[in-house]
Amino acid sequence: MTAQTTGRRVVTHMGLSLDGHYAGPDPEDMGWVMPYAVTDVARDHMTSLWEPATTALLGRVNAEGFLGFWPTVIGMEGADPRDEAFAKWLVDTDKVVLSSTLDEAPWERTTIVDKPAADVVEDLKATEGGDIVVFSSASVIKALLAADKVDRMAMAIFPIFLGGGPRLFDDDLPAGKWALVSEAAGEHGMLTLVYDRIR
Repeated sequence: MTAQTTGRRVVTHMGLSLDGHYAGPDPEDMGWVMPYAVTDVARDHMTSLWEPATTALLGRVNAEGFLGFWPTVIGMEGADPRDEAFAKWLVDTDKVVLSSTLDEAPWERTTIVDKPAADVVEDLKATEGGDIVVFSSASVIKALLAADKVDRMAMAIFPIFLGGGPRLFDDDLPAGKWALVSEAAGEHGMLTLVYDRIR
């Protein structure tokens, strides 16, 4: 058994509280993430994930949030160069948005697909390109974990208890082992972790 190394990798990333939630009881309130998201370790972690990627896979809600905000960072006065680089990558890269409600994409270089996430990544992996990265789209990541389609799983762990809210890891996920690829401790006690699926 070896870590996945050939072909296009499916890479996921999610920020989690120490008690295992990706959002609190009010899913709209992401203020708890902000002190950590703007740290050097968080920005370097995100850069290491998007730089090898040529496709962003997003759920509709996440796409609307990301593509509504990130393009505004380009050219913003005082923007961190890593944030601006991510914003440019997000605009310029191929994007696949999973949606049963959108008919056409309001964003450039975007394809709308109404299919299960596992089927979409199988189709993408049959094409040429770099990593297929899923940033913070919980429904997409959960579906890919359930189908055992994640090759690299990245997390940022924030030292906070949210006391409730949705969890990333459901019961009855397929059993499997993961190899630690990298770890970093950051400001305010956060950790970034990257694991590769051992197959």
